[in-house]
Amino acid sequence: MKLLAALVLLCALAPAPAPASARTAFQARCEDTIGQSVSVMSSKQNGYRIDHTYSYHGLSAMKGNRTPGSYVLGLTRTASQVGIKVEGRMLTDPASGYECVAPRLEVNLYYLPIVVYIGREFPAHTCSYRHILAHELRHRDIYLNYLPQAEKVIAAALARRFDRKPLYAPRGQARSLLQREIDSGWMPFIKNEMAKVERLQAAIDTPQEYARLGKVCAGEVQSLIRPAKSKRNT
Repeated sequence: MKLLAALVLLCALAPAPAPASARTAFQARCEDTIGQSVSVMSSKQNGYRIDHTYSYHGLSAMKGNRTPGSYVLGLTRTASQVGIKVEGRMLTDPASGYECVAPRLEVNLYYLPIVVYIGREFPAHTCSYRHILAHELRHRDIYLNYLPQAEKVIAAALARRFDRKPLYAPRGQARSLLQREIDSGWMPFIKNEMAKVERLQAAIDTPQEYARLGKVCAGEVQSLIRPAKSKRNT
């Protein structure tokens, strides 16, 4: 696992923890004066909008991977974004050839504005529109509700790693090793955690749910898309 490999790499360079009475002068200076390692998490929502510009054919093409012969009446889309900023004070010990750093990580999680697409064949006043919108708003709510859950998981993992103690490394290597850990370990870990929301989204789009939407409102859906089908076939 990349994350574990990165953590082992950096931890292997750090002196073994020692009781306060056995600390070296350099350890005491680092731990008592440089400050504590911290991680700061934040997440934000960027709202959503409803878009009626695409036909159901366009939405079907936009979705891509789907059951052959099926079509998409509505679609909810966004993209997760991760930002990590690293700061921290550093001290160097010429005698031992080591340095210490108290990293401060600021991690920001957010979604691009969520777009709820409804096929333009379904006017806003229709019964079918209301059913399709209700389905898509379930997708929207999953995105909005998942973000704080992901934040808790990621914050806990960061707190376990950066346990408010300085990190040690050979002189000139602490910052580069920390950045390597973030790039090869933490960033993939965080992106993977954010991507788990798609499993929850997929659980909504069952064949049974698609079949139900196709038959709502006494067949109104079929009556509204039939002219589009006929026009395409002529």
